[in-house]
Amino acid sequence: MRRVVFNQKGGVGKSTITCNLAAISASKNTRTLVIDLDIQCNSTYYLLGKKIDDADKTIAYFFKGCLGSGFFGNKKSSGLEDLVHETPFPNLYIIPAHIELEGLQDRLVSRYKIYKLREALDQLEGFDHIYIDTPPILNYYSQSALIAAEKCLIPFDCDAFSRDALYRLKDAIAEVQEDHNGSLEIEGVIVNQFQSRAKLPKKIVEELENEGQRVLKTRLSPSIKVRESHSASKPLIHFSPKHKITEEYLSLHQEIN
Repeated sequence: MRRVVFNQKGGVGKSTITCNLAAISASKNTRTLVIDLDIQCNSTYYLLGKKIDDADKTIAYFFKGCLGSGFFGNKKSSGLEDLVHETPFPNLYIIPAHIELEGLQDRLVSRYKIYKLREALDQLEGFDHIYIDTPPILNYYSQSALIAAEKCLIPFDCDAFSRDALYRLKDAIAEVQEDHNGSLEIEGVIVNQFQSRAKLPKKIVEELENEGQRVLKTRLSPSIKVRESHSASKPLIHFSPKHKITEEYLSLHQEIN
């Protein structure tokens, strides 16, 4: 199963959701891979505790190879195997991001390499679940992820700006579905930073549900534990397995599996 976590609005928790769902998947003895496509490298740092300086050990090397004639001449190879890093957590692996992705984007777009990631993932073996973290913009990398994925999760924080962004996002995904990936399914909207005692978040979520939006039942609460887990470079299932926010992530994982 390939899932992309995507929203064009920044600060909605894409990397946190990606890494924590992947870590829970891995904790259930499922070989799980995270692919970080965001030049901020937040997922990379969260799971490895550092960024990778050598671009040739990251997803940037794969995309550079897509621009080179015959770079992946062996069709039995996806071009991704050598870029997979073990994390400190059993069954959890990552292909890191690198800032060099930014400089490659225009060349990749001009040479229409938009299907290369999907083709490579079709050949990659050994993983039961793949989670793809994306930049907060509909660019070449997020489009590549949407084309490569089977399901899409949309993080959402409860304010009017996020609501407007959600409508634009769904239009963008619908265009990708129509033009490139008819089997892509919007798995659901993940309500993040949900304040259960506040009126506005409840009102916005109820309105989305009444509109027929596919809002997942699990709500993720604000918690300092999330920031602490970032600082420790440990997903919540390893950092604080009994905490309320961890239980919410476990519930979310169960809901989508």
